[in-house]
Amino acid sequence: MFKILKHLKPYALQLIALVLLTYVQVMTALKLPDYMAQIVNNGIVAEDNNFIFHKGLDMLLVSLIGGVCMIIVSYLASKIAAGFSRDIRGKVFSRVEGFSLAEFNKFSTASLITRSTNDIQQIQMVLGMILRMVLMAPIMGIGAILKAYQLAPDMTWIMAVAVSVMMTIIIILFTIALPKFKMLQNMVDKLNLVTRQILTGLRVIRAFNTERFEEKKFEKANVDLTNLNLFVNRLMVVMQPLMMLILNLTALATVWVGSHLIDSGSLAIGDMMAFLQYSMQAIMSFLMFSIIFIMVPRASVSAERVSEVIEMKSTILDPKKPISAKEKVGVVEFKNVYFSYPGADMPVLSDVSFSAKPGETTAFIGSTGSGKSTLINLIPRFYDATSGEILIDGINIKNLKQEDLWHKIGYVPQKGVLFSGTIESNIKYGAPKASNKEVMFAAKIAQATEFIEELPEKLKNTISQGGTNVSGGQKQRLSIARAIVRKPEIYIFDDSFSALDFKTDAALRAALSQEIKNKTVLIVAQRISTVMDANRIIVLDEGKIIGDGTHAELIKDNSVYREIALSQLSEDELKIKKKEVNKIPSGSLTTEEAA
Repeated sequence: MFKILKHLKPYALQLIALVLLTYVQVMTALKLPDYMAQIVNNGIVAEDNNFIFHKGLDMLLVSLIGGVCMIIVSYLASKIAAGFSRDIRGKVFSRVEGFSLAEFNKFSTASLITRSTNDIQQIQMVLGMILRMVLMAPIMGIGAILKAYQLAPDMTWIMAVAVSVMMTIIIILFTIALPKFKMLQNMVDKLNLVTRQILTGLRVIRAFNTERFEEKKFEKANVDLTNLNLFVNRLMVVMQPLMMLILNLTALATVWVGSHLIDSGSLAIGDMMAFLQYSMQAIMSFLMFSIIFIMVPRASVSAERVSEVIEMKSTILDPKKPISAKEKVGVVEFKNVYFSYPGADMPVLSDVSFSAKPGETTAFIGSTGSGKSTLINLIPRFYDATSGEILIDGINIKNLKQEDLWHKIGYVPQKGVLFSGTIESNIKYGAPKASNKEVMFAAKIAQATEFIEELPEKLKNTISQGGTNVSGGQKQRLSIARAIVRKPEIYIFDDSFSALDFKTDAALRAALSQEIKNKTVLIVAQRISTVMDANRIIVLDEGKIIGDGTHAELIKDNSVYREIALSQLSEDELKIKKKEVNKIPSGSLTTEEAA
């Protein structure tokens, strides 16, 4: 909890004002029983109406000052709590944006959403209560006890017993509640995760008729959360009557003991009434503490979870002394690159070395899990290489500012991602100042104009969240147009043509080869037809380069490439000779099996 509270520094002046106003509010509250005792002891007993009138006016004035202070304190507390939660939410979002994929994978998406919303809401609510109540409670409690002791030292033991019993109850409840609150937030995470999985996978669930199974999963997560919430709420339900019972028993004991002291002449009636008020104030201050003690454990768990995100150190940082690239050519070079995922025993990439030059298309192909996408993800520093160097225009990418590095790259991910807005806003995402002419030109190269022109509002047509109102192929084409309109030096296509039909794929690659012929193009693909025309094809197997050359060279000399090719296309389509097919080693696919 204390880690998160250090972010309150910008509100220091407002906190000082709040503390001073709280002090004035408490002092006015402690003054009222004094006035009441004086009115009863001196005014009513002496039947001095003038004294009663003046003291009554004093009480009204003090009450008015206390009321104004209370209003301002409530306003400041709400303002500080709301502003603090806004700042923390911004810090969490900013931190998550700066995460590399390695840090992002440590938190689930559902957990990050819960931490950014529910957890911060808990912190805001408890902080507001702390600023309104907890600052006031100790001043009020200590002040009331001291005032009561001055009036009737013989009855102070009543307050001591009441406070001791209350503190015992609070400690017991605190001990029970703390672990439950940690479980509660984890269950909220789990419910969010299950809900998100069901909603995103709704088509698959219906296709396989597993609605009942998913309903049971959701029901279990929902019931577990509900039962734990009920348990925690029952603690509060038990606490409130106990506190009120202690409050009423204290009042009863005060009147009982006080009446005997009055009868013996050692205590005035007004003083007993004032003592009763002070004892109520002292107990009420501890009652405020009891409420906070129930709320703080959950907020402390939430604060710890939010702090985990804010305090998470990113492994990929800008260099202290970045180097600016003087030449903007786009030469990409890998030198003896190794990469292992955190905690993995074996490297995903081993001793990878190659160079990709402007005006050339370099394609990567291999079986599933061969490391193609991982290799591509190292260039924009989604991950950092474990060892070796990755150079762009002769400069190690670790010596470039990440912003400068990303400006050089037009990246199209394996799964097309669109944002809520319009077709135009999605294509302009990487180049906000692009003209409509440039947008349409990029869409034309990406073969997207055909379906855009058929839409009623053309470029202004709405795209729903996640691009759910367009097909997979349309989504990929818009993602490609978004990369093209940026006019980068390096284009990276991570299996970005998989959702396109063969005709559109061929047309798109032909248009790309004409319009970005002076750029460096890197393509990851599963389809041989996509990479056949590349200037250079690199074959990966278990993270190692086992083939490097043109299609004609590899189909002749590389058995792995030839096996992949024959599994997709016929000999005639591949334009290879029978004797080259016979070179396939035993255990590989035969021509008939491949066809």
